[in-house]
Amino acid sequence: MLSLEDDVDIHALKRQGMTISEIARRTNHDRKTVRAYLSGQRQPGERKRQVPDPFAAFVAYVTARLTEDPHLWAVTLLDELRPLGYAGSYQTLTRQIRSRGLRPACQACAHVTKRPNALIEHPPGEETQFDWVEMPDPPAAWGFPTKRAFVLVGSLAHSGVWRAVISPSMDLPHLLAAMTTLLGLLGELTRVWRFDRMTTVLKAGTSDLTPMFAAFSKHHAIEVVACRPRSGNRKGVVEKNNHTAAQRWWRNLADELTLEQAQTSLEAFATSQDQRRRDDTGGKSTAAAMFANERLRPLPSSVFPVVVTEERTATRQALVDWRGNRYSVPVELAASKVLVRQRLGADIIDIATTAGTVIARHALAEPGLGVTVRDTVHVRALETIALASAPPGRPHRRKERIPPGPAALHAAEILTGADEHPSTVIDLAAYEQAAKNRNTLR
Repeated sequence: MLSLEDDVDIHALKRQGMTISEIARRTNHDRKTVRAYLSGQRQPGERKRQVPDPFAAFVAYVTARLTEDPHLWAVTLLDELRPLGYAGSYQTLTRQIRSRGLRPACQACAHVTKRPNALIEHPPGEETQFDWVEMPDPPAAWGFPTKRAFVLVGSLAHSGVWRAVISPSMDLPHLLAAMTTLLGLLGELTRVWRFDRMTTVLKAGTSDLTPMFAAFSKHHAIEVVACRPRSGNRKGVVEKNNHTAAQRWWRNLADELTLEQAQTSLEAFATSQDQRRRDDTGGKSTAAAMFANERLRPLPSSVFPVVVTEERTATRQALVDWRGNRYSVPVELAASKVLVRQRLGADIIDIATTAGTVIARHALAEPGLGVTVRDTVHVRALETIALASAPPGRPHRRKERIPPGPAALHAAEILTGADEHPSTVIDLAAYEQAAKNRNTLR
């Protein structure tokens, strides 16, 4: 095999008029080798195979399959090649596909990642972009039903100021509850809300709003805009903030934080991002400075009446965790599953059975205080059952001396055979009769 430098040399000598034999003597190579490189039969840096290429027989099939499906996994292709006689490894297959350039570019998908990106104008006060971010492995103390937490991020498209709310679910009631909290953090309203085509906002397969979300947007006098199907890059502001929240806040979140402490930490982090530099029409600026120029409308005076329902398991003390506090339930439901319901804006919560029957109602405490709210009826019932179930007498001490009792000793005699020889029994009735006869004779 000739190197690239040797190939350059033999071509230069050939142009100088030397014969192949003279070039072979000067470069110390075989004449057949020199002739092959000069004729283009061999290329510099590529060693001629001494054995047939085992992959050559499968090139036509691999080419056809990847032309039909450019996204076909190599491991799936390997499963198809095994019955056809392919004995190579998965790594060999992927190397051959790369080196031979067998996987074509998908023209149907090229417009998604390689199309030109248009510059979208975002006037002040025009648009707020919303999006969910799924966060894996939340702390177990949060009590979320799945091993995932969801963060709703809302970003002002003009200034880039964003806030976020942690939620255990992405269903419609939790979406509206998270949006209510998030809008309170942002402070005011823009003219338009932009969403993905999520089923909680749009009816499946249509562009119509779901009834409850339509009522929610009407309550805030907002126009809702959904991104067109297969037309991304319309929510670039919020998607960049999603990435920031996931990589800079969630990645190093401490396990010992409660849900309320984590929410406070998230709000503080989002607020600190207001000082990041941004490009404005007048030059360099910051998100906070551009936020001051946002033309926003005030929030409604009342809260949209959505009811959030979550399942909880009562403790053995008949308590239910909710928003960093504990609330009592009837003692009959200790260690049972219950439903906690809270209407946004209300100062009470309802606790119901899984069948939907409300069995407790409490005044709502400030979230995250760690207080316990008990009903006096629940306290008395818990004490009554606890006392009734207590065993009689005092409990045993750990080092108390309790020797074997009569029952244990009798059982031991049976086991050892000590009672096999009955002892002599004297009947005193005979002595009594003898004494009576003696008195009669006198």
